[in-house]
Amino acid sequence: MDKYKNTYRIPSNRLEGYDYGVNGCYYVTICTKDRKHYFGEIVGTNDHPYQRNVNNNIETDNHPSLQRTHIGEMAERYWFDIPNHFPFVILDEFVLMPNHIHGILFFDKNDDVDNVETDDYPSPRQPDNFGRQSRNLGSVIRGFKSSLKRYANENNIDFAWQERFYDRILRNNDDVANVRRYIIDNPVNWDDDELNDAQHHRDG
Repeated sequence: MDKYKNTYRIPSNRLEGYDYGVNGCYYVTICTKDRKHYFGEIVGTNDHPYQRNVNNNIETDNHPSLQRTHIGEMAERYWFDIPNHFPFVILDEFVLMPNHIHGILFFDKNDDVDNVETDDYPSPRQPDNFGRQSRNLGSVIRGFKSSLKRYANENNIDFAWQERFYDRILRNNDDVANVRRYIIDNPVNWDDDELNDAQHHRDG
C-alpha cells in the first residue's frame, strides 16, 4: 500500500484516466462499515437443489436468502429508485447481502454520439474525456449511499457505509453473464464469501 505522511492509505481502485461517465456496464460492490450485518442475515439451507434465473422467476422455498432488516429493505428500495434520479442508468442483476451489495448498472446516455458497441453492450472507450461529474458512476453511488444514510439518521437507525466502493468495468456479454451468475449465487455461497466475517475468522 502507498504511504502518505508516515501512515498507510488504501490506494484508489478507480481505473486511472478512465471516464466513468461514459456509456457502459459497471459492476459495483458496496460494503457496510466494518462489514457489520446491518442488512440482515442469510437464512435457508443448501440441502436441496434449486433453480433461479436472471429474472428471478424460478426458485424453491428454502434456498438461502437474506432475511432483511428494515434498513435492508430500505437499501433495496433506494437501489431500485436510482433510475428515477439518474434516468440514464439501467439496473441489471442485484443482490443485497448481510453487509454488502452487488449490482450491475448499465449507462445509456442518448447524447453520447461517439459510443462504440461490442457484443450488444456499449464499449466504454473514452479515456480522458470527462463530462459532467454529476453524471458518472461515482455520483450515482454517492447519491444512493447518502440517501440511505440520511434515511437512517432521520429515523435514528444505527447504520454506516464503508467509505469507498469497488467497481469493475464489464466489457462484453461474457463478462456480464459471469457476474450475473456470481451475483445470483451469492446467498448460496455466503458461508465461503470473503466478505463473511465468520468465514474470515474461520480461515484466519
